[in-house]
Amino acid sequence: MTLPPLPLDVRCIERLLPHRHPFLLVDRVLEVEPRQRILALKNVTASEPHFTGHFPGNPVMPGVLVIEAMAQAGGLLSMLSEGTACSDNSGPSQFYLVKVDKARFSKMVVPGDQLLLEVVLRRTIRNMALYEGRALVEGREVASAEMLCAETKAA
Repeated sequence: MTLPPLPLDVRCIERLLPHRHPFLLVDRVLEVEPRQRILALKNVTASEPHFTGHFPGNPVMPGVLVIEAMAQAGGLLSMLSEGTACSDNSGPSQFYLVKVDKARFSKMVVPGDQLLLEVVLRRTIRNMALYEGRALVEGREVASAEMLCAETKAA
């Protein structure tokens, strides 16, 4: 299996995931070990729409979006592990978040932060994948979770 050249930019990511702005939460893929792990980035910017109400005058990225960013990185790991390339036009698979366990948040994520998303594939069962994810800012873990995702082919 040949991976596309790294790092992968947002144009490639958009060919692999069905998400679009403002819900595409991975900006770059730095490293991939097929069927094992992925390292990706999410740049947190003040212009993201959720900061308008979460919270006025004290913007904090909702924890559920940090988990979603890790889940999207997991979806990228699965797509790249299957050999899906950025040039494929077959349409991305969709990965639905089925279950989240052991979610922990240890620091608030704010505009200007850069989330380093490290996701490890723990196991696959039929069309489901169990991921273990960590989000770090400046080398410090800010969130972690186990995520179970189910894959369906896009229509």
